[in-house]
This record gives sequence, structure tokens and C-alpha cells, in this order.
Amino acid sequence: MKKIEAIIRSSKFESVKSALSEIGASFFTYKEVKGFGKQATEHVTYRGAEYDLGYIARIHIEIIVANDSAAKVIETIRKAAHTGEIGDGKIIISTIDEILSIRTSKSNESAL
Repeated sequence: MKKIEAIIRSSKFESVKSALSEIGASFFTYKEVKGFGKQATEHVTYRGAEYDLGYIARIHIEIIVANDSAAKVIETIRKAAHTGEIGDGKIIISTIDEILSIRTSKSNESAL
């Protein structure tokens, strides 16, 4: 099993969510995160003055899939989140040793 984490632009979240739903990966968790990298930080204008927020808002998605589904999920996220500009984000893939369902006590792929 693989854990796929993606840090993407907030503006691409709906595209990624829809693309994942189309391939049957309809359950994942996400959270709003802030960070900084090669892309310039976000600037906001308030009452004529420009402020540097010092961070870039992003969405962090986590999804656990069977090994045979991982490549399809990764490519789906990559295509849906791609703009070609600096700051498109990152995809991190990790191996999961074991998963246990709290409700059913099923483990590993049957727990998904």
C-alpha cells in the first residue's frame, strides 16, 4: 500500500478532487497549509497599501491506495494540479506497512 501526499495550489483543489473522483478515489483527507519555497510569497493590497504575507497558501492532500492503484492516482493528481508555473507543488509517495480499520478490525487492503 502507498500513502500519497500532495501539496498543491489552493486554486487547483477542485480540479484534483474531481479528477480523483472520476477514477474512483473518492476518499482522502486534506487540510489548508502555509509554506514558502521558490515562488514569491503572496501579496495583499489593503486600503491602498501592499502587504507581504510571508507565506503561500496551499492544500495538503493525503490518500492511501493499493499498490496497483498508486501510479494512476499519482498521474491523476499531477495532471489535474499542473499549471507549468513555479509553485505547482509536490507529490510525496511513502510505503505503508499496515492499516487497521477501527470499526471492523480489518487490516491492510481490506481496511481501505
